[in-house]
Amino acid sequence: MLDAPLHVLKGLRIVEASAFVAAPLCGMTLAQFGADVIRIDPPGGGLDYRRWPVTANDTSLFWVGLNKSKRSVVIDFTQPEGRELAMALICAPGEDAGMLLTNFPPRGFLSYEDLSARRPDLIQLTLSGDRHGGSAVDYTVNPRLGLPALTGPEDTQQPINHVLPAWDIGTGYMAAMGILAAERHRRTTGQGQHVKLALEDVALSIVGHLGFIAEAEQGVARARAGNELYGAFGRDFICADGERVMIVGLTGKQWRSLCQATSIESAVSALAARLGLDLDQEGNRFRARAEIAALVAPWVAARPLAQVAQTFNQRGVCWSVYQTVQQLVQSDPACSPDNPMFAHVDQPGVGRSLAAGLPLDFSGIERAAPRPAPALGGHTAEVLSEVLGIDSAAFGRLLARGIVRQGDA
Repeated sequence: MLDAPLHVLKGLRIVEASAFVAAPLCGMTLAQFGADVIRIDPPGGGLDYRRWPVTANDTSLFWVGLNKSKRSVVIDFTQPEGRELAMALICAPGEDAGMLLTNFPPRGFLSYEDLSARRPDLIQLTLSGDRHGGSAVDYTVNPRLGLPALTGPEDTQQPINHVLPAWDIGTGYMAAMGILAAERHRRTTGQGQHVKLALEDVALSIVGHLGFIAEAEQGVARARAGNELYGAFGRDFICADGERVMIVGLTGKQWRSLCQATSIESAVSALAARLGLDLDQEGNRFRARAEIAALVAPWVAARPLAQVAQTFNQRGVCWSVYQTVQQLVQSDPACSPDNPMFAHVDQPGVGRSLAAGLPLDFSGIERAAPRPAPALGGHTAEVLSEVLGIDSAAFGRLLARGIVRQGDA
């Protein structure tokens, strides 16, 4: 029997001062686990409040996408009283409070030294571009790592940037683990701490884990491979109706399924004998990728996508069709409420839209439905009353002096 919806972090309160991807993703992930994540922004919104993509009325789909399930408070940090309010929120009492997530420089009202003087067990996680506190984003980290020189067609000499902010994503999830690890440490020792995490270090760690660094140490300069799967067999092919598919034979099972589905087993055996390669080894499949592709291509080219799909699905081939994001949204059941991760929400400024919850599927806990992002400043009065005990009269005075804002501030 499943327990109540997933609120395993219920009771934890994290104050978030952030912009762009990694920090908001961290906060949203914790919020979707049930934590009370309070995002604080200046009047008019933070640096990412209008970040593209946007709707026709200039509502940022980026912002609403990365701030689901949070509460929003607007404070004018340029005023001393506003800074004092923000620090009071961050350092508010409570066993499960006193946690700050930020990707802004830790100074001023975000200074760990000043905040921990108020609350010695404060947990602060500060994200930065590099470990020295400098600025960096995926589009600057990737060139330094050499990845744009490995991406794109084999015959090009130009760097090819990646459109997915992979290091921001990895950093956001690592930050969530960092906060939970620090909170567990505080729970057992009573000690707070300042946790620092650099986007560049996350990227460097991953390229190290994946063997890129060790490969370079061995004196190997990896070449571009276009749409080929490096180190095994995998590439794109065009069907009889012009549709393009990606086919992968990485594992032994995937490779055998592909050979059986395309009826090339005997031809592969002959190819292996001619080349003197054991094609059951994935590395040899990469060495023979051009010859293998020449065997697979005619089979795919002779059949429309529907027939290719039917055969591949029956045989358990690892494959996918190339489609646009519009096609994904309009016709793919994986990106719809057929997938229990998704649900439609009424998003302020956008209307009814498809929203994703946590991709985790626990056997003993019911999935929690995704909740929309808040209106900017939509919870200012509520949070200040609940956390700091500010009554309606005091809030009215703060509002009149422009210290705080509420509702689309």
